[in-house]
Amino acid sequence: MGVWVVGEPSDAPSAAGLEAALRWLATRRHAVPLELLHLALQDPTSESGVHLESLVKTVADLPDMTTELRALAVWGVIIDLVRQVGSDRRSRRRNVLIAAFRLPPPDEVTGPWKPVLGARFDQLMALKGVYGDPQPTTNTPMHQAWSRALRENLVPGARTKLAELVHHRRGWDGYVQLAREVEAELARDPGASGQPIGYRSPSATAQPVFVDLFVTTVFMKKRTAYRRITERLITSQVDDLSGYKARALASAAGDPPELSVRPLWGCTVEPMSPVQGREEVTVRLRFAHPLARNEKYYFSSEAIDEHLTAPDRIWVNVEVDHHGIAPGGRLGGHIPTSGLTIRIRFDESELPAACWWYAEATDRERREQPPDGDPHLLKLSGGAVEHTFADKCHPRENYGVSILWTTE
Repeated sequence: MGVWVVGEPSDAPSAAGLEAALRWLATRRHAVPLELLHLALQDPTSESGVHLESLVKTVADLPDMTTELRALAVWGVIIDLVRQVGSDRRSRRRNVLIAAFRLPPPDEVTGPWKPVLGARFDQLMALKGVYGDPQPTTNTPMHQAWSRALRENLVPGARTKLAELVHHRRGWDGYVQLAREVEAELARDPGASGQPIGYRSPSATAQPVFVDLFVTTVFMKKRTAYRRITERLITSQVDDLSGYKARALASAAGDPPELSVRPLWGCTVEPMSPVQGREEVTVRLRFAHPLARNEKYYFSSEAIDEHLTAPDRIWVNVEVDHHGIAPGGRLGGHIPTSGLTIRIRFDESELPAACWWYAEATDRERREQPPDGDPHLLKLSGGAVEHTFADKCHPRENYGVSILWTTE
């Protein structure tokens, strides 16, 4: 069990406030802790902002950190404190905290975690000998361990750690990385239903894949997307999956549209019947062999538009028509290792006035340029912009980079 300093910093949040915030975070039925922390920081007047104030107020005004990074940092602190509880993986307190905050479950527990806290404690009955021998018939021992772990371990640890980190203004990077690693692990760990944990439900016609890595690189000619290379690492959600449907926007309506799609690695291309009135090409990228459920597979393709008759491209968009994309991760801050990354290399003769990334935005919202200093704005470097989406990309949503051109 971790040992905490008795003397508490003067700017530490109150124990009562922290306990209430942590209890609220653990008892939301259909929400994910990281998303609640992000919402609390983004909108202090929201329900999450009010209930989680004691937990997030210490990091709300940290300089040089986006809202996403602040949420990841607090989430990483909670994860680290949970891991310090108990001397081994059989610890009663550690396991109730894992269940309470929907962290990766012990091997004996089959996911996904249930929405209600008490039901998640019921799932811990699968841990033989941990909560009594013979096995308990109710979850009372779990509730007792939860109250003790919260008051004796998590609250005092969070009071000290959060105040210490804010006081020294450093040390957050490790917690951000820990949170991203755990989120990526949760994303890769489908529950018994096959649905990745923490993601919204896909549509009935969604492609049965989860995307671990999605990197798309767009090369512009003038103000038009001339070439788009896309690399994907997926996890099949079903047995006998033979391919993936890829869609590419053409320059103008045609019959069929004038756009070529070709395989680069790990797949072959099978054209599909064009949809009347749609300015896009849909092809099936057939894999080298059918995939089994939970099997991973890497493949890449490119789309080339030789005609360049489209209006100015005002965004590069990715529509999630499958089971979701993992949170973003980068090696050394440069190499994408997970999640969605969008890269755009511009024609040197036609550089944009501004670029910014968007997530789950309407067409109108995508067109609204953020104000100076907003973390959504992207810096043009060497004639290119790049963004890796730190958070999960959910089914039935759109994510992308908007482009503002100069007017003459």
